[in-house]
Amino acid sequence: MGHWWYRNIIEPGKLPLLLALLSFVLSFLVTRVITRLIRAGRGPFKNITPGGLHVHHVVPGVVLVIIGGFGAVGSGQHSFGSGLSAVLFGLGAGLVLDEFALILHLDDVYWSEQGRKSVEVVVLTAAVVALVLGGFLPFGVNELSPDERHSRGLVVMNTATNFFLALVALWKGKARTAVFGTVIPFAALIGAVRLARPDSPYAKRFYANRPRARAKAGLRAFRHDRRWARPRRRFEEFIGGTPDPERTGRRRPGGHHGDGPAGPG
Repeated sequence: MGHWWYRNIIEPGKLPLLLALLSFVLSFLVTRVITRLIRAGRGPFKNITPGGLHVHHVVPGVVLVIIGGFGAVGSGQHSFGSGLSAVLFGLGAGLVLDEFALILHLDDVYWSEQGRKSVEVVVLTAAVVALVLGGFLPFGVNELSPDERHSRGLVVMNTATNFFLALVALWKGKARTAVFGTVIPFAALIGAVRLARPDSPYAKRFYANRPRARAKAGLRAFRHDRRWARPRRRFEEFIGGTPDPERTGRRRPGGHHGDGPAGPG
């Protein structure tokens, strides 16, 4: 295990990337737990409102991303500073992307239906980073043995294939299948070979003069959404919380959304 850790993580210089990914996921999960406790009125956590101004946690997130990013640029690849900068960057990125929907809509939509986009973006980001981390590319590794070169070549080939299939699935309007396909081998193949969703770029390009295929794609999309809408919502609500039914993207009085403190802790 120690040899694997050194050859695949330490020697290629992937330890900062691993630290950034772990801190990113931890930051998002901790922030969601805190915001849900504040929303429920439990625990010691409160919104940060100096002078009546609600400070969203995207603000300290941006600060941490800037510090971590510039710190990583100015640090050596294998230094303590690079690891610390990676942790700061991951913490900040988790805070920022937790409020991605707020940045996208320029409105307090944290607990609205639009706020679900934040959860989807966080899952997508973690999946892509895990794909890069798990690729075990040989760059930065000295004197690969023939067995290592062969195994790494297979991993790179499989990763490239999965990524290509994920792009095709995304082209066909199946974003979630594409996300899972980047980390689960050949999962995106299902989305790549099946009919495209009727509103996807692929359908607009190839189904324009094929009314039968367009109608079949619409019917299949309707059945798929009816079957998986409830489990998907339960999963999103398990991670991000249940949206307020009365919220439509409008701000609450005073601009407060009960989204948690300015940062973890």
